[in-house]
Amino acid sequence: MTRTYATPPGGLPPQSDRARDRAVFTPSYAVIPARCMSDIVTSLLPGWHGTRAWVLARPMTGFAETFAQLIVELAPGGGSDAPEPDPGAQAGIFVVQGTPTLRIGRVTHPLTAGSYAWIAPGTDWSITNPGPGPATFHWIRKVWEPAPGLTPPDSFVTHDDAVAPVAMPDTGGTWATTRFVDPADIRHDMHVNIVTFQPGGAIPFAETHVMEHGLYMLQGRALYLLNTDWVEVEAGDFLWLRAFCPQACRASGTEPFRYLLYKDVNRHPRLRL
Repeated sequence: MTRTYATPPGGLPPQSDRARDRAVFTPSYAVIPARCMSDIVTSLLPGWHGTRAWVLARPMTGFAETFAQLIVELAPGGGSDAPEPDPGAQAGIFVVQGTPTLRIGRVTHPLTAGSYAWIAPGTDWSITNPGPGPATFHWIRKVWEPAPGLTPPDSFVTHDDAVAPVAMPDTGGTWATTRFVDPADIRHDMHVNIVTFQPGGAIPFAETHVMEHGLYMLQGRALYLLNTDWVEVEAGDFLWLRAFCPQACRASGTEPFRYLLYKDVNRHPRLRL
């Protein structure tokens, strides 16, 4: 199955463009449109070569609390033999372009667009780009939270096409979720899913819950409710939703609306910071 995955446009808008855009930053949500992901907002990462990254979210006061999310672009030959500086961090890797090679321990995994890998904390891993063109992937980082009787799961690699989407109840398949891990496996304290709406599909109520979200629009477009505001989103946009921010959406256009979703799950609420 051929799928479409958005990537940052890079470059720089022409001088004739107007500065008005859909970018919004509020205490309860943020909207970072694809057009904002230009060359001038990329970062270089220590321990990486031939690499640039768009940092979409990071823990800070008034913004993300549980995770960091980056879009990493590897030039041919680029990558890292020691990518993760925090030994307690788990990683979710979702490839949107190119053919990077991921090594987990002694096992090498050739990846393609749509590949997903979960990497357990403390794992020896590396990622490189042997291909002739750029390789681009999302890198979602969260410190794994220990709990009594639980140990981190084993690392794994899968693909968007290898996981059957599960239709949400009573939606006739217009709203479905691709879950890369079993929701009943409480060893996992973060989920990275792909949510798909067929044209006209909707979240028909304002979800309001404790999970924090990062959403990257992989394909299509929609109207999205964020707190009290309806905003237009499209492929390549990123949303951050604070815990308890009301949310709903309705897919528009003629193609499926799909996004990569992060959320923190399966742990007791902390009573002490």
